[in-house]
Amino acid sequence: MAGRIEARLKELGITLPEAGAPVANYIPWTRSGNLLIVSGQLPWRNGVIHPVGKIGAAVTPEAAKEAAGAAFLSCLAHAKVAAGGDLDRIRQVLRLGGFINAAPGFTALPAVMNGASDLAVAIFGEAGRHARSTIGVAELPSGAAVEVEAMFELA
Repeated sequence: MAGRIEARLKELGITLPEAGAPVANYIPWTRSGNLLIVSGQLPWRNGVIHPVGKIGAAVTPEAAKEAAGAAFLSCLAHAKVAAGGDLDRIRQVLRLGGFINAAPGFTALPAVMNGASDLAVAIFGEAGRHARSTIGVAELPSGAAVEVEAMFELA
């Protein structure tokens, strides 16, 4: 039987991606007590990072906002693995960190990261409200437009 969060994902028309393998020397998530920390995730679409490029140049803010949501879903896929397959064990989205591959002069970073934040709240309701940092960077792995990391409290 699907849990509350799985039912909410279905209601929103969201299918979680597979939890991908790390591409370097790190683990995708770590847990200490009830704290779950998910490593930064890129916006994968059909096995390809999409979009790539700088926001405010090659990538529109709207496409980047969608990408931030996709990267959050990758975080959630890893959280599901860490929670033994049961997303209802997530009590709270504690923090999201966003890294935005920004063209010089692009300052609408918070609006891009809202793609991840809005999705967290849409999925988890009040338990999706979180602390957040959003940082503009010169480059990201493989030229990705965004990267999102997450912290969750597990039951």
